[in-house]
Amino acid sequence: MDKASQVIRILIADDHPIFREGLRNLLRTNPGFAVVGEAADGDLTVKLARQLKPDILLLDLAMPLRSGIETLRELAAASSTVRSIVLAAAIEPAQVVEALQLGARGIVLKDSAPQLLIKSIRAVVAGQYWVGHESVSNLVNVLRQFVPRQVEAERKKTFGLTPRELEIVAVIVAGYTNKEVAQKFSISEDTVKRHLTNIFDKLGVSNRLELALFALKNSLVGNS
Repeated sequence: MDKASQVIRILIADDHPIFREGLRNLLRTNPGFAVVGEAADGDLTVKLARQLKPDILLLDLAMPLRSGIETLRELAAASSTVRSIVLAAAIEPAQVVEALQLGARGIVLKDSAPQLLIKSIRAVVAGQYWVGHESVSNLVNVLRQFVPRQVEAERKKTFGLTPRELEIVAVIVAGYTNKEVAQKFSISEDTVKRHLTNIFDKLGVSNRLELALFALKNSLVGNS
């Protein structure tokens, strides 16, 4: 099916019936959206996400039985393919980082304009992240404002990384792909992959986002 004409299947998870109804009516007015299910608590959200396999989950941060963060954690453990957008009346920076670490693709405040939510859904379906009021192509740049940095005395820690591995961490955090890293340092992509495997093992991370968060928090890269 052509992506332009594909219907975006959406699961709504919020414990307030009036808010769910408002979302449902909003989505119905936009062509290409279909609400395939609704949940009023975290347990039912996980169950429906597994059963219905929606494209998008609109997930309230404050859910009964299982919070939005706990729901994201459960879905991540189950390797769910749903792309989640967290809806919140307010959200702390630490919750933003945790939600993104657990696989959320968007963060939208509930007092945002309705069309902003529509834009966020389309951006996330297109492969982008959405944080606050705009789509994000380089998530790491946005996370810099949320991740607390260690004191300057900690800056000298390298966690066993070699000088070349530290260079690779810096460019990965800057958003380089494996191919771009290989070109920058005149090495093969296989060598880049080996470096990344070693870096992941040494830092105890499992993907590029976790690497970026670790590097920012522990001052392995500059602030520029």
